[in-house]
Amino acid sequence: MHILVTGAGGLIGSAIALKLLERGDTVHGVDNLNDYYDVTLKKARLERLSTREKFSFEKLDIADRAEMESLFAREKFDAVMNLAAQAGVRYSIENPHVYIESNIVGFCNILEGCRHSKVGHLVFASSSSVYGANTRLPFSEHDNIDHPISLYAATKKANELMAHTYAHLYGLPTTGLRFFTVYGPWGRPDMALFKFTKNILEGKAIEVFNNGNMIRDFTYVDDIVEGVVRVMDRPAEPDPAWNSAAPDPARSRAPYRIYNIGNNKPVQLMRYIEVLERALGKKAQIEMLPMQPGDVPATTADVSALESDIGYRPKTTVEEGVPRFVEWYRRYYGV
Repeated sequence: MHILVTGAGGLIGSAIALKLLERGDTVHGVDNLNDYYDVTLKKARLERLSTREKFSFEKLDIADRAEMESLFAREKFDAVMNLAAQAGVRYSIENPHVYIESNIVGFCNILEGCRHSKVGHLVFASSSSVYGANTRLPFSEHDNIDHPISLYAATKKANELMAHTYAHLYGLPTTGLRFFTVYGPWGRPDMALFKFTKNILEGKAIEVFNNGNMIRDFTYVDDIVEGVVRVMDRPAEPDPAWNSAAPDPARSRAPYRIYNIGNNKPVQLMRYIEVLERALGKKAQIEMLPMQPGDVPATTADVSALESDIGYRPKTTVEEGVPRFVEWYRRYYGV
């Protein structure tokens, strides 16, 4: 297939592009390479792909309507994987406008491009953040998500609503994936594992929020990639059993699906830190802090729908995944 991967310079985008190339697909990657975090790392991820014959890349901002229209006019994509977005819960409090530009305007440009060029399947990144004020665990795609507690979460819920609208109006098959705390080699510097590793090795204290009383469904990047590619190969279809009198948020009479994609094995944050300390061979200095605005104390994914529909079965434990990240970090930074 000929596949567009937006956000190709990111952790997940670059890993998915590599997987698709390895199985013989042609991949066109785009990324605006913004400076939210180290651009050098984004370029290094892309460098892994640049030697592949079937990979092409252009620096492009999905919020640029004219450039996106030109892209879809020039290329004919069988599928689109949209991972381009402004990430980060806390940063959305500091800089809300960039989230509207990238996550709302940019996503609209993706939808319009897919609609007019008749793309066979749009898969897009949502987030576990959409569950917001929900406290029932594990989080289920069938639960109501009307109470986001960060602008980032609100933009991701908006993406799901926009995608459903295009599925309904134009028959565009769309599948949204709610990612749960993805980590692994080539990870993001704004994520806890990266920051913790850097500070511990430098002898600096790590900031631990909610006094350590946090639970996360840490999901290794390779497990995520396997699930995403399987979803991409199975375009969303209408559900004839969908009931408008008792609407299921995860399905529709339109070709639309929403799935959780996580590890389904929640881990206490302090346990995560213990595993990291062991991998580094060094104890952390810990600064306990209160809960931050926009954060939630626990995330756990119910992935039963993804398991039954595509055979998704994450297999990497934090005891396996964290040392792999540490090995990459030491090698990449020469530590």
